[in-house]
Amino acid sequence: MSDVVSFGAEGDGESDDTQAIVHAIREGDGVVRFGRGRYRITRTIEIPLPATRCTSLEGNQGTAKIIMAGPGPAFRIVGDHGGTADPLGVQPGVWLRQRMPMISGLEIEGAHERASGIELVGAFQPVLSGVLLRDLWHGVMLTERNRNVLISDCQIYHNRGAGILMDKVNLHQINITGNHISYNRLGGIRIQRSEIRNLQITGNDIEYNNYRSHPGAEPDESAAEILIDSQGEALGGIRPSVRELTIASNTIQSTYSPGGANIRILGPDPTGHLPPGMAAISGNLIGNQAINLHLAGCRGIAVSGNFIYSGFTHNVLVEDSDDLTFGANSIGHNYWVPNRQVDANLRFVRSRDCVLNGMQMRGAPLGETHWEERWNEGEGREHRALVELVACQRFNLSGCLIRDPAPCGIYLNDCSTVNVSGCQIFDSRDTKLMRRPIEWEGSGQGSLLAGNTFDRGTDGGVRIGGEVDVRMSTNLEG
Repeated sequence: MSDVVSFGAEGDGESDDTQAIVHAIREGDGVVRFGRGRYRITRTIEIPLPATRCTSLEGNQGTAKIIMAGPGPAFRIVGDHGGTADPLGVQPGVWLRQRMPMISGLEIEGAHERASGIELVGAFQPVLSGVLLRDLWHGVMLTERNRNVLISDCQIYHNRGAGILMDKVNLHQINITGNHISYNRLGGIRIQRSEIRNLQITGNDIEYNNYRSHPGAEPDESAAEILIDSQGEALGGIRPSVRELTIASNTIQSTYSPGGANIRILGPDPTGHLPPGMAAISGNLIGNQAINLHLAGCRGIAVSGNFIYSGFTHNVLVEDSDDLTFGANSIGHNYWVPNRQVDANLRFVRSRDCVLNGMQMRGAPLGETHWEERWNEGEGREHRALVELVACQRFNLSGCLIRDPAPCGIYLNDCSTVNVSGCQIFDSRDTKLMRRPIEWEGSGQGSLLAGNTFDRGTDGGVRIGGEVDVRMSTNLEG
């Protein structure tokens, strides 16, 4: 291996080791080794793979630190792979000189307000493993075009920008697995202005990625633990498009920030070009934000097996979306702080062709948000119901258990062809707070309430507005 000390690096944290590291990359044997020490650099070190051939950086199992004292990324890995991930589209020179550049076992710390960690440009099969990225602008950046990216077992911690930023990138096949991505000012994983296929975010701890841990910072409403923004324009004027994605088995928690979200996926109107979708969100713990899950302009997403809790404004907010399936999720609370309850709410607006099946939902036992901590600014939340549908069409709500709502279990306004069947809506509190199980206002036609079990509520049973056409059958109202 090519030890950078052999090429003149001091590793004392004071000397400028930039040129010695560049020399080791250009003249060494391809595996550039950093022994225990603190290596200060003052500009971006670019690794042009077509010229340097296959190159990897190795930090001796985490004992080496890079101090980036200049603007830009500490390391920029640059390739020229222009094909797809199909083996038949990979040129021989890419296999010979560029495949699978690796950075492992290395810490990168910022010592400049615009210092970032690692940038990947045109890379084929890059691997980042066991890397600590902290006190930087962005931790990892993917730009222009990349294929078959692996990011695993990394600590991406307390950066002023995003933990992982994908901006104006054409990217197919990326796995983000087993990382801690925490306390990053502009979000944990932030995707914008990009065309991406085959995105897997699995088994990570993604927490507290907002302004709260950055003194003097102001709230950013677009921030999220995971933000996928398919609005605007991508590279070369192409409309952004993120599809074929999985968010699974992660812990995604936060501290409250106004307008913030745990998972936020934004797209154009679903009748437009390739809205974000063809996706699964499953098996995650999602909680403690203004909005836990925010979907806007999406099509074709399955949400199942998640525990979703403490959404200060909404647990789930869906706008202008279609072809969504919500199945077997639990909407609840952080029960180890019983005096800090947050009222639950699922709100769907201008959406259609959606299914909610086998959901377990519980409102706040006290009937309203009751949280006096300063990070909620003492504000309560008042919803029309635990489940709200506004201007929606072709919805099926079946087999759902709706417990302790206030004031209503389900509220609908200007909705048509909605079927509510096999649901239980009840108030288990000693002092009953549910006013009605279902309240339906506005206009609409072709809907059905069948085979449900309702508590009547303090103001009576189901209330249907005069311009709403709903057929009721075999419901049990107590």
